[in-house]
Amino acid sequence: MLVAVRRSLAILAVVMMCGAGVAASAESGAQAGPQKILERRCGQCHRSIEGGGLSRISRERQTPEGWDMTITRMRLYHNVEIKPAEQAALVKYLADNQGLAPSEALPYRYILERQPWVIEKRPTGTMELCAACHSFARVGLQRRDAGEWLKLVNFHLGQFPTLEYQSRLRGVQWWKEASTTLPQQLAERFPLESPAWSQWRNHKSPNLAGKWRVIGHEPGRGDYRGLLTVNRKGPDKYELRWVLNYGDGRRAKGAGAAIVYTSYEWRASGKLDGKQIRQVMAVTPDGNAMSGRWYYFDTDERGGEMSAVRIESGKSRILAVQPPALRIGAPTRLIVVGENLKGSVKLGDGVKVVKVVRHAPDEIVVVAQAESSANEGPRNVEVGSARGGSMLVVYRKLDAIRIEPAYAIARVGDNGGPIPPVVAQFEANGYTNVISGSKAGSHEVSVGVVPAKWSVAPWDDSAAEMHDVEFAGRMDRNGLFTPAGAGPNPKRKFGTDNTGNLRVKAAVADGAKPLSASAHLIVSVQRWDDPPIR
Repeated sequence: MLVAVRRSLAILAVVMMCGAGVAASAESGAQAGPQKILERRCGQCHRSIEGGGLSRISRERQTPEGWDMTITRMRLYHNVEIKPAEQAALVKYLADNQGLAPSEALPYRYILERQPWVIEKRPTGTMELCAACHSFARVGLQRRDAGEWLKLVNFHLGQFPTLEYQSRLRGVQWWKEASTTLPQQLAERFPLESPAWSQWRNHKSPNLAGKWRVIGHEPGRGDYRGLLTVNRKGPDKYELRWVLNYGDGRRAKGAGAAIVYTSYEWRASGKLDGKQIRQVMAVTPDGNAMSGRWYYFDTDERGGEMSAVRIESGKSRILAVQPPALRIGAPTRLIVVGENLKGSVKLGDGVKVVKVVRHAPDEIVVVAQAESSANEGPRNVEVGSARGGSMLVVYRKLDAIRIEPAYAIARVGDNGGPIPPVVAQFEANGYTNVISGSKAGSHEVSVGVVPAKWSVAPWDDSAAEMHDVEFAGRMDRNGLFTPAGAGPNPKRKFGTDNTGNLRVKAAVADGAKPLSASAHLIVSVQRWDDPPIR
């Protein structure tokens, strides 16, 4: 029961940060400023220190999600009474003044964006202890000095007394390393003070109001392009409207609100075609571009990559070609996405624009065909004076396919319980071999997502014996695996639950040559404790 409550509070914290932190501005405006809130709510336990600030709090830096988790932990473990609007104000204040520079957060943005099925590069040596229970990204998104890192180690031991059992550490002198070597190593790799933060901390937040051209890819639905309209509602607060157009003609509309932390951390919430979504993106220092990911709130493993550029009057540029590949001999509908596009479309030698379907400043739709003599490989695209480098791949045939992701974890859910299932979306990416210059040999070039026939099979003999394919879930024709219901299944051997160990298979008929690929899928149990940073 307790873990379920913790999970609910963690989710609530995300809602407050991404939604109520914006919507509750009127409520918080009547209250004291964030510094007063910090003194009143936190100063009862954290003493004032020399030079200003409060003990512990002033000796660390974190992302907005990190500060939100810290305050939520104070509520759970130490009964700190704080109103939602006050928590939102504190998260904003602390992230702005004690956050991370863009370069510091960059290596670990995948955990903030909730990119699914990322396999981390595990740290070596003593720091590997940190990645035994949660992602190492959770560590990498904090900054402390050696003394504060040691206190965090002590907190872990005090709060989680079964740590050595969970981490399988009883056979080594782990505490000696964790209390001596580890804090120093962490302080050297993730220091409280850094040149990057010194240069960034006084960076002025850019005004992001205006119209933005967006491009991206949603696994299972394909490439999209669209328009994001941003209206300023206050310092670092915005009202949003967006329209996404997919390659198959489908259109998705939505609206929401956003807040910017640390002068670059964009967090938005709203609805897309009636479904609640979140956006996590990073804004460039000049405020003219941002990129990241959006995801559905109840199924964050589903969503899309997104890049956005501010529409500037008079500036002509190409942002993408969708789809990004053209097969020799096959007339193909291409969409050249950009802004202020003027002039004719040029796709290089051997490629003809057979028909211009639509010519607009933001996109040009053409039917193109590559002649049999056309050179294979990436090529530039031109529209008038605008030039897009290596945005289109011309190819003759597919030489291989690969499934992405190569490894995924789905989770059972529902079936009368409070936790929804975690689905897994797979795509087949095609590759062609291109001759490398004048020398013999070739290298692979991706041609993007290709249609495939999907199926699942047992991963090993144990999975076959347990009939995992029959019980673990189902794969649809679009590569989406939906796991079965949670809880014991009396129809299974031993009455076990619907977990499974599966091989995902994709088959592509490319002319006379069939191509195939496989990936690994684990169908596991529910995730009950789901903090903003896993």
